[in-house]
Amino acid sequence: MNVSLVFVRIFFTLISMLFVTIYATHVFPFPLGLIIGLIVGFLFGIFLIVIDLCFRRFNLRSFNISLLGLFFGYLMGQALVLIAHAILALIASTAVHTQLFEIIEIGLFLFGIYLGLVLTLRASEELYFSIPFVKFTTIKEKKRDLILDHSALSDSRIIDLALSGLLDFHLIIPRFVIRDLYSQLESQNESTKLKARRSLDTLKKLEDHPELGVRFNDTDFPEVKDINTKLTRLSRLVDANILTADVTKVQTATVEGIRIINLHSLSTALKPLTETGEIILVKMQRHGKEPNQGVGYLEDGTMIVVNGGGEHIGEEIEANVLSVKHTSSGRMIFCNVAGSKED
Repeated sequence: MNVSLVFVRIFFTLISMLFVTIYATHVFPFPLGLIIGLIVGFLFGIFLIVIDLCFRRFNLRSFNISLLGLFFGYLMGQALVLIAHAILALIASTAVHTQLFEIIEIGLFLFGIYLGLVLTLRASEELYFSIPFVKFTTIKEKKRDLILDHSALSDSRIIDLALSGLLDFHLIIPRFVIRDLYSQLESQNESTKLKARRSLDTLKKLEDHPELGVRFNDTDFPEVKDINTKLTRLSRLVDANILTADVTKVQTATVEGIRIINLHSLSTALKPLTETGEIILVKMQRHGKEPNQGVGYLEDGTMIVVNGGGEHIGEEIEANVLSVKHTSSGRMIFCNVAGSKED
């Protein structure tokens, strides 16, 4: 919990206690009014904090849709009240008591508000909001944007992925990430400086392709120091996912309802599949750990371990697939030399 949020909660609790106490001292005698005011004001402040916690995952887009629903509901309620007033005034100007007529009006007004709010919420997937203006557009399904973090920018594969057309007008780059990259350029660590420079070069290449529609977000959270926390809060604010290449990314964002898309997992999922018994061509590049074992690589970087391949270093041979093993760094395929006695 950040300091600003704690301050706001304490401030409103004190304000509630002050106002309720001032009112209570005018209604009740001094000692009793003071005690009642402090207790009721404190409980009302706690009530506000509980409401805040209940709406913690209520993002800005949902808030805007709710306001729009209340506005439509208000108009619908007013229309129903005016129609009912006109009808009752014609058919029963004196037969309906004033109190009964007021109850009917209140009922129709609340019904209109509820109906307008529910209908708007049900159609929320067809509404798109742009702040400070409201823009309506029809979409078949909700598509989330992707926020790039440091690790995604430092991985050159993001350029090929972006140029594929899958990410057009879906990439968001926070300004606080760019500022952090420039600060890393002044680091004494050469590895950190090299990684930051590579990330900025990737960013420049993404900007050079206007068809990608890369957007920059100026939202910042000065009270938050951790970059991952900032990314999570921004994702919740703009209702987007996070694209990363960090395999050790903490999963706190998943708990917050944010999906983390890992570039390495995506690359692994797109690697070509091989089946047991399949014959593949592979060039033996070095010896393996076991005797007479050779190691080669496919074009996508998948490691091939071939029993009997140690005799063919530097040659391209046919290998018979035995099994495929999935590891944290990718896949390994174990084979025998095609035509050997072990096949």
